[in-house]
Amino acid sequence: MTSVSTHVLDTATGEPVEDIRVTLERSVDGGWQHLSDGVTDVNGRIMMLAGAVLTGIYRLVFATGDAGNVFYPQVHIVVSLDEEQDHYHIPLLLSPYGYTTYRGS
Repeated sequence: MTSVSTHVLDTATGEPVEDIRVTLERSVDGGWQHLSDGVTDVNGRIMMLAGAVLTGIYRLVFATGDAGNVFYPQVHIVVSLDEEQDHYHIPLLLSPYGYTTYRGS
């Protein structure tokens, strides 16, 4: 079973970002199929965005505008996941005028 988690950190303040809606979608036939969504907690985390994913292309959509980021109202992270892996942690490091991501542990 391959699970997916995430967190959001404001790199300008060094603080986690609470109350950001994150949607997980899977690429299917040229479109995106909604799988799940969640909202970051007080620590900026969603511990279990998905409990079981198959090998494929996925998109995490972060509604960063809801947290006041007017320059980046949404951030899309597209990743290739392999069901043979136990877990993927996909963080978002956000600032008012930039963002980055990486594969966490």
